[in-house]
Amino acid sequence: MSKSDPFYASAPTDQLTKSVLGMLLTYDSPKGRVGGWIVEAEAYMGQKDSAAHAFKGRRTASNEPLYGPPGTVYIYSIHGRYLLDVAAQEKDVPQGILIRAIQPTIGEGIMLTNRKKPGVSLTNGPGKLMEAFGIADKKMNFEIFGDGRLKIDKQQRKMPATIASSNRIGVANQGDWATKPLRYFVKGNPYVSGIRKRDVDQTHFGWR
Repeated sequence: MSKSDPFYASAPTDQLTKSVLGMLLTYDSPKGRVGGWIVEAEAYMGQKDSAAHAFKGRRTASNEPLYGPPGTVYIYSIHGRYLLDVAAQEKDVPQGILIRAIQPTIGEGIMLTNRKKPGVSLTNGPGKLMEAFGIADKKMNFEIFGDGRLKIDKQQRKMPATIASSNRIGVANQGDWATKPLRYFVKGNPYVSGIRKRDVDQTHFGWR
């Protein structure tokens, strides 16, 4: 068991967030393995970031995994939904990457039994993908991705043709950092949250 994953401290968090696009996120659930290609993620830049959980050094029992070593699992709940975050940077530097959407490729049948929404609605949002995975608690907090049942595979991946960016979603009232373009996504992928049908790349789904 590793106590960290140095990859998540190998570059600034916004660059790492772009890097995870196209990587394979998997979860060995009690019903079987589920997963898919990461198509959308957001960077949260720690104490200076007015939209981040650790803004101004806020540190609580619930956000403590964010202060963990690079690659730490940080699951949190908001409005009754669970979201999945990866702690980035060295221990006690509370920056993170929110995994917002995946293009499902493994265990779609299992995901459909967990979340009865076929098509892109299955995993085109951070709460949706966790519901599809069947994760509804924080028991995996403090684990390192790749050591337990959650894994982000850096080798098994697809390459985005274009990475686009925008302001982050759901943080509009969170101060001057709310409008910074720290949401990154595979341009043209239908599983990106809120994508318009006319912007979908019907041929390649935004992959090279």
